Amino acid sequence: MADAKISMYLPPNVNPTQAAIAYGCRALPKLNEELQSDDLLTRQKALMALCDLMHDPEHVYTAISIGCLESLKALLKDTNDLVRIKTTEVLCIMATHNVGREGFLEHNVIQALSFLMSDAQPACRENLYTAFKHLAQLPAGALGIVNSGLIPSLVWKLQREEEEIQVLLLDTLAACLTEDATEALASRAVPFLKEKLLSTNCNIRSKAARTLIAVSVPPEGKIQVWQHDVIPILVHLLKDRDEEVQANAAGALMNATVTTEGKYAALDAEATRPLLQLLTSSLSKARLNAIKALTMLAEAPEGRKLLQPHVATFRALEEDFSPAVQRAAQIAIRVIEWKP
Repeated sequence: MADAKISMYLPPNVNPTQAAIAYGCRALPKLNEELQSDDLLTRQKALMALCDLMHDPEHVYTAISIGCLESLKALLKDTNDLVRIKTTEVLCIMATHNVGREGFLEHNVIQALSFLMSDAQPACRENLYTAFKHLAQLPAGALGIVNSGLIPSLVWKLQREEEEIQVLLLDTLAACLTEDATEALASRAVPFLKEKLLSTNCNIRSKAARTLIAVSVPPEGKIQVWQHDVIPILVHLLKDRDEEVQANAAGALMNATVTTEGKYAALDAEATRPLLQLLTSSLSKARLNAIKALTMLAEAPEGRKLLQPHVATFRALEEDFSPAVQRAAQIAIRVIEWKP
């Protein structure tokens, strides 16, 4: 007769690093209790389990309602590196859901996360900046970051973080500065963004130009873009090999050339030729931004004179598949053909 043997191996599909999840509605309350445990391994396993569960927005809603956010906020101060990393990962996943972003605002998670902006662990910082990026996609979330007074710190960090994190910071700043660019302008954001326009990383160049679109909406932003000689760099980026960079550079010029000083700075940098070339871009936003920037330049007599031979090009764009491009082309034609 065969002898019964007990296997030395773990059962299949069992993760020894993750807490066992209770059945049904008891699952999240049990994990919340384990998050508050004095035992390090118990806290780590509970966080590993939460990382899996938080991909479901229903679980996110339940977790918030039973107080998991308060437990997670407490764990952000844990002395163990792995606990802080996994806690920020859980919060990052929660921030991908609208219910999670709203929970962040209700439970003041922004301020709790901000204390880790100088954490020694890059993974921890990357998770928290990713969470901020997701949160900023919600207008109330972007305003929450602005009202928390974090914009000067985010601008300052832009000079010191590695490139992967710089991309996240630029995404966050672009959304936040759309709501309010006052603190960024007072924190020398324009000179810092000017430096990023010269980056060898095309993703950083593109996102820096996109952030400049937001920062140059208020009058003070337009003045600073002109004063810090950013316009010649933007004109140079109109010829960049990356279409997204070109489109965002045209968008920044569109705002910067509203002022008289901006118009003549762009004309001195010979912006009309590369902008006209963008009218045939495959990206509709590149065409739209280029038309609007050229319309701004056409308000100056010198710019209008340069663009009058190209009215036919604008007329062709009246048949563009994008209604926004069609309307912009019609306005451009009226400005170019205007006579005093």
